[in-house]
Amino acid sequence: MAAARRDAEGRLTMRVIGGPDSPELPSDIGATVVTVGTFDGVHCGHQDVLARLRARAAASGLVSLLVTFDPHPLEIINPEAAPLLLTTREEKLALLERSAIDVVAALPFTKQLAQRSATEFVDEVLLGRFRMAELLLGHDHGFGRGREGGIALLRELGGTRGFVVDAVPPVLTDAGEPVSSTLVRRLVAAGELERARSLLGRWYSVRGHVVAGEARGRLLGFPTLNVDPGDQRKLLPPDGVYAVQVVGSRGRFDGMMNLGGRPTFGDERRTLEAHLFDAQGDFYGDRVDIAFVARLRDTMRFPDADALVAQLRRDSESARRALTALGGSHNLNGSTQIPPSIP
Repeated sequence: MAAARRDAEGRLTMRVIGGPDSPELPSDIGATVVTVGTFDGVHCGHQDVLARLRARAAASGLVSLLVTFDPHPLEIINPEAAPLLLTTREEKLALLERSAIDVVAALPFTKQLAQRSATEFVDEVLLGRFRMAELLLGHDHGFGRGREGGIALLRELGGTRGFVVDAVPPVLTDAGEPVSSTLVRRLVAAGELERARSLLGRWYSVRGHVVAGEARGRLLGFPTLNVDPGDQRKLLPPDGVYAVQVVGSRGRFDGMMNLGGRPTFGDERRTLEAHLFDAQGDFYGDRVDIAFVARLRDTMRFPDADALVAQLRRDSESARRALTALGGSHNLNGSTQIPPSIP
């Protein structure tokens, strides 16, 4: 087994391979325990698979390896049916880093890859490139042309090629429904942040870079960070004003954010503008992660700037109450009841 990689401060680090700069498994890595999937959102079901993968690799003295794909396979196979993403590539890799697995192979998903049979994918990719000794798969996963590579076929291939196959049972919601990326997308799109959080194990968030805006918020007394998510495929909740938590190079801040247009000023462009509480300084160019904690109200058109400022003051009070209630629970599991911010 290859020695674990650590950074300058001694923390374990995850290797990312599969792209043009690092297409193959490093030569210092021997046999691997593998799982395969898109892992969009890295939700609780995914986290269970990764925990089992890590435990199995540790017990076997092997390297844990996730094979995932970019872009989402449906963007190649059936673009019209391709979903918006819970996690961009950068967000997904950051979340996978927390899982403490050893290697992520992020394979470019192409038409050629989509045409490979399950047997070809096992022989040429999993065995040939990634030296797989054991395979763990989610209960409903399939790969290869037409998703033909189900558990039965893979166990048959394992029997003839000498690798072990295990199916991981689903993680269920309180209603008995399997946790899935599709279900989380539906909740986020509907603005059901608490339910989405319960399936993700964290608040839904967006990562982006702070870019120059029109400085209108500063003139109103509410300076904002204008955040560009970069990837148009990123799924965002419904437009509105939200209580948020923002993490960047300067630390963690509570705040409120407008997602959507600015109808008071005749601007219908969908943007992300976050006002941070008790923060000063220049954030331009910073990368930030913004967690959606609670929805306060719809975006609205106000008769003039004074009316908008009065509402922003009420929004600020509501956001602070929501975030204070969150902190008072000492965890992310309690439901936060937010008094309305509109009189």
